[in-house]
Amino acid sequence: MLFIKFFLGLVAIINPVGLLPVFVSLTSHQTDAEREHTNKVANFAVVVILIVTITIGQHILNMFSISLSSFRIAGGSLICIIAMSMLQGKISEVKRNKEEDRESSGMDSVAVVPLALPLMAGPGALSSVIVFAAEHNSFANIMGMFVTVIIFGSLSWGLFRMAPVIFKLLGTTGINVITRIMGLLMFSLGIEIIATGVKGLFPILLANAW
Repeated sequence: MLFIKFFLGLVAIINPVGLLPVFVSLTSHQTDAEREHTNKVANFAVVVILIVTITIGQHILNMFSISLSSFRIAGGSLICIIAMSMLQGKISEVKRNKEEDRESSGMDSVAVVPLALPLMAGPGALSSVIVFAAEHNSFANIMGMFVTVIIFGSLSWGLFRMAPVIFKLLGTTGINVITRIMGLLMFSLGIEIIATGVKGLFPILLANAW
């Protein structure tokens, strides 16, 4: 159940279905072989980035003396901001900005930047992964998260491989509906993370409130 929650969180935050039109647009100038190569590299990069984040995320927090509760509030707020944009059927400016759009349009290879980072493994996904890994930091749980990330990468690879077909089948309206549903789930997840962070930072105030 723990890893199912982690997997669904990745699906909601990264939202590979919502990124299908972006993938189609970024690879429109490529041949089928080049598009498949971009797909493999992008999803491999996402898996590596997330696994590295799971491994060293807590150490980064410790290095800057950031408490997990503070990071929960910051990460949850960021997730909520991205979710609000998704509820409007958009890709958040937190994930990419106009400068990155202009830069990516002139790139021969778009697999790692901007597709893998920051569109897929963006701030929201990295924040969520760090919080989850810090809460469940036993060796068995970390290994389970590694496997879950690999499964997610495989699913995302499969979706991107069928991107042109899925995009034509669902259309812009269908993808926007899915993006809004994912945004609602993501917003709920962000609020839950913030609430847990507030409880950790202000346990005495909350105890007195009750």
